[in-house]
Amino acid sequence: MNVNDKQDNVLSDRSQDEAEEQIELTLRPQTLRDYIGQAQLKDKLRVYIEAAREREEALDHVLLYGPPGLGKTTLAMVIAHEMAVNIKTTSGPAIEKPGDLVALLNELQPGDVLFIDEIHRLPKVVEEMLYSAMEDYYIDIVVGEGPTAHPVHFPLPPFTLIGATTRAGMLSAPLRDRFGIVEHMNYYNQDELKQIIFRSARIFATRIEEQGAHELALRSRGTPRIANRLLKRVRDFAQVAHQQAIGASIVKQALDLLQVDSRGLDEIDRKMLLTMINFYHGGPVGLKTIAANIGEETNTIEEMYEPYLIQIGYISRTPRGRVVTPAAYDHLGINYPTDEGK
Repeated sequence: MNVNDKQDNVLSDRSQDEAEEQIELTLRPQTLRDYIGQAQLKDKLRVYIEAAREREEALDHVLLYGPPGLGKTTLAMVIAHEMAVNIKTTSGPAIEKPGDLVALLNELQPGDVLFIDEIHRLPKVVEEMLYSAMEDYYIDIVVGEGPTAHPVHFPLPPFTLIGATTRAGMLSAPLRDRFGIVEHMNYYNQDELKQIIFRSARIFATRIEEQGAHELALRSRGTPRIANRLLKRVRDFAQVAHQQAIGASIVKQALDLLQVDSRGLDEIDRKMLLTMINFYHGGPVGLKTIAANIGEETNTIEEMYEPYLIQIGYISRTPRGRVVTPAAYDHLGINYPTDEGK
């Protein structure tokens, strides 16, 4: 291969990457009207945004919490677009020291949005600096070291902090109390997921049938991110099978091969439930015990797997630990034990 061929290949790879990035951006709606789902939350946000714009003020600080993949980042971008302001995005772990936060805040213009994902993972010293920034729009920083060190009062323009977290309980009370708008994001119903799947399919220039979209929605765990990810994989199967449109049969074939069952449970979900059933008679079982048995981190189970299993009624929490419900036994095709059998 000569130098020109290599350059052509590099350019081709870059163009493909850029195309993929563009598709990902296109999947994100720009306005509340285009944002599918979370109807009650959208109704409230419309009021807050319209009132702030009429007063020509920055929107009050917003905290969005709920399981991963429900569109918290997308909603933050929609809010910024509706307010006609710029948005800066970062995450809690990326802000390691006060200087990182100062650099972000220094770039904000009046009314701009600062979005911090995983805000529960902010270092304590950074969180404490946010208090005055959120409440009174200033920060005090120390310049210099030793005897020459002195505080500097640094005023900030009015801005909106939007924080997103999957673990609202880990936020300190002083930080949580500084958010004027605190909203929980719910799992999506089947109709909402179907709308998202049809919209994404159009963006992918892929035809999908009504039954195909329905089957995909059933297996998407009430989560748009998972729906879009599964749509991409099913699209691959349909293309290789030379299917003109994605129907229910190709969806079932693809997702069965990916070990995603009719309720959206994957291999880890089933391993978790079967471990509790086979080794602990369905519970109660402690979270750390479950994690040790299936080889997953407790945080991963608590944030990614458990919320959906609780939502669909397959696991319940008790003071003594997690318990598998009769509905989960039925789904797995296992007889629920009687009191004598436990």
